[in-house]
Amino acid sequence: MYYVCVNGLSQRILNYVRRHDLLHPGDRVGVAVSGGADSVAVLRLLLEIRNELGVVLSVVHLNHKLRAGESDADAEFVTNLAREHKLQLHSAATDVAEHAEQSGISIETAARELRYNFFRQLLGENSKPVLDKVVTGHTLDDQAETVLMRIIRGTGMRGLRAIHPRLEFEREDGTGEIIRPLLEVRRRQLEAYLRELGQVWREDVTNQDPKFTRNRVRHTLLPLLEKEFNPAVAERLAELAEIAREEEDYWDNEAAGWTETGIHWTAPQGSQLVQLISAQPGGAESPKSKLTPENAIVDLLWLLSEPLALQRRIIKSIDDRTGLGLEFKHVEEILEFACTESVNGKEIALPKGWRVRREEDHLEFLAASEPKTASQDYHYELNVPGELTVPEARIILQAVHVISGDISSPGEHLFDSAQLGTKLLVRNWRPGDRFWPAHTKQPKKIKELLQERHLPESERKLWPVIVSGHEIVWVRGFPGPSGFRPRPGRPVILIRELPCD
Repeated sequence: MYYVCVNGLSQRILNYVRRHDLLHPGDRVGVAVSGGADSVAVLRLLLEIRNELGVVLSVVHLNHKLRAGESDADAEFVTNLAREHKLQLHSAATDVAEHAEQSGISIETAARELRYNFFRQLLGENSKPVLDKVVTGHTLDDQAETVLMRIIRGTGMRGLRAIHPRLEFEREDGTGEIIRPLLEVRRRQLEAYLRELGQVWREDVTNQDPKFTRNRVRHTLLPLLEKEFNPAVAERLAELAEIAREEEDYWDNEAAGWTETGIHWTAPQGSQLVQLISAQPGGAESPKSKLTPENAIVDLLWLLSEPLALQRRIIKSIDDRTGLGLEFKHVEEILEFACTESVNGKEIALPKGWRVRREEDHLEFLAASEPKTASQDYHYELNVPGELTVPEARIILQAVHVISGDISSPGEHLFDSAQLGTKLLVRNWRPGDRFWPAHTKQPKKIKELLQERHLPESERKLWPVIVSGHEIVWVRGFPGPSGFRPRPGRPVILIRELPCD
């Protein structure tokens, strides 16, 4: 069959979609359009081939509210684009900066979390689906940048898979998917395509900001590698991701077979034995099923008889099931422990409170003990500056000096050193405690603040607070009081929360 296309690029996209089985006749497809060249290009390309695919297109836009009037102008541009092509628009607005500050994560991570939450909502993960697929404009350049960033930070074969062509989400009537049909296309090709059409797009100035790691990789590292080492390095990195993805998909499928007799699971109290359920193919981006606090038992004779590469995969399959978050160093420590007969009956600690015990014929991975109940209140002293582990909340708290002229940390977690003092009390909140977060009109009971977050009761009871003198100055997840903000020319303290492994 002959397909009428404006140019060869749309034919390439059509072939890619069919090769990876991304779209089907009748699919309700929302194209995520930010206003940038990549997202506008994928919309225009799908408009060209929608008749061949038999899909129903619409436009999806989330206003991140990060650039004041510019963000609103982006939203207006997308609205006009949808209207011009007579497409339905699914739009919303959210405060990314506020989410980043309250969650203690980067702006990039916060934006991605909120964006994908919006996509999942449209796909019907927890509600009635509006769409079957959401299409994003991720390109070959994005893929290459992601591979480079993961290599720099440290990764294994799974991490090298980088951006997947599809990401599935379960829903009552099947699955919804986020798909990326441009992973074999360079960004510059898309810009040339839009110029050929006479189609304008919006430039996001934050894409030039060197404070973001991806921007430094995009504008400094990758061009240097292309210039000095290999003009096709982006293509080679994208190929590496493709190879890694296929290799890992193969081993994920194999794992279901060779772990059936070697790994078993028991409830911590020791109820009946259940077989390991292997992780779904798709890797790090696949939605995780609900994790249960079961103990894993691994047959040592089987484990140690396998090649080292398979031994590592066996341990990682336990990680997949439990969500332990094992790094390479943990896997190597476990395997060394497994090989040492003299440690029978002994244990080593793992992240998140887990332990692994070596017996004569097996390794047993023991789930973390239940946290203390609310009746077992806790309190600790935190020096300023200093660091403190709070096992009940599974966090590490740090109080560190920062230079007032070089502050990149969220202002909501910065305090005037003189007002804060040198000794702080860290404890769980108690009935009657009140707190006055910045940007609110009056103090509120901490009980009410936590109820508004819809936190589980067991988690609420052990929620940490920090007290200076007789005043609560910090509550996890909330901005500090305005009265304790740093003063010009005076020392500044950052209170920082880190996960506790």
